[in-house]
Amino acid sequence: MALNPQLFPNGTPVPFMNEMFVLTRDSVEIQVENVPDAPGGKFVAKGALTISNVRIVFVADKPVGNLAAFDLPLLYIHEEKFNQPIFFANNLTGKSHPVVPEGENPSLYGVYNFKILFREGGVGTFVPLFFNLLRTVRGTNSEAVQPAVPPVDPLPSEQAPVDEMIRHAYMDPNDPTKLYLQQPFESQPTLRRRTYKSSVPEEGQL
Repeated sequence: MALNPQLFPNGTPVPFMNEMFVLTRDSVEIQVENVPDAPGGKFVAKGALTISNVRIVFVADKPVGNLAAFDLPLLYIHEEKFNQPIFFANNLTGKSHPVVPEGENPSLYGVYNFKILFREGGVGTFVPLFFNLLRTVRGTNSEAVQPAVPPVDPLPSEQAPVDEMIRHAYMDPNDPTKLYLQQPFESQPTLRRRTYKSSVPEEGQL
């Protein structure tokens, strides 16, 4: 998990090299434990969730302290589970290893526990796409086979076939998830990040 990833002014995440957005889902609630910069170590907010072939990005409607967004690299997620409780909202739980900032002590960062709650609308489109993407990313990146030990690089070495997934996705009419048939950053194609260590997007990189 990385805190406050770089965003465009409209809230769209600044993409990495070869990153393709798959879907976005508004009006979700997220709860993350063991966040050092959050009050009481717990980040709770409502906002929009975007999934790409690299990561999950959550952008809060309103910042919580100095936290306005964070992302979860797909290769760092483990112990994920979809839950359908009888009296509460459908939710997705799991854990994520931290993306340790350059030059900082890894021992100061623990594993994050997260819960994504879907209080508005169904999940028939979101959940199958998420698990399919996660399974594909793991299958094409052999370094992700040990969830207790995160890969050194959070970015996948092999890219998942996003276009094919979107073409064959089941569209649940009760699920307000929006699929990206066209990438939202095509109007700014020269802005890309190469690594999580980049503090600003690099220009002239396609």
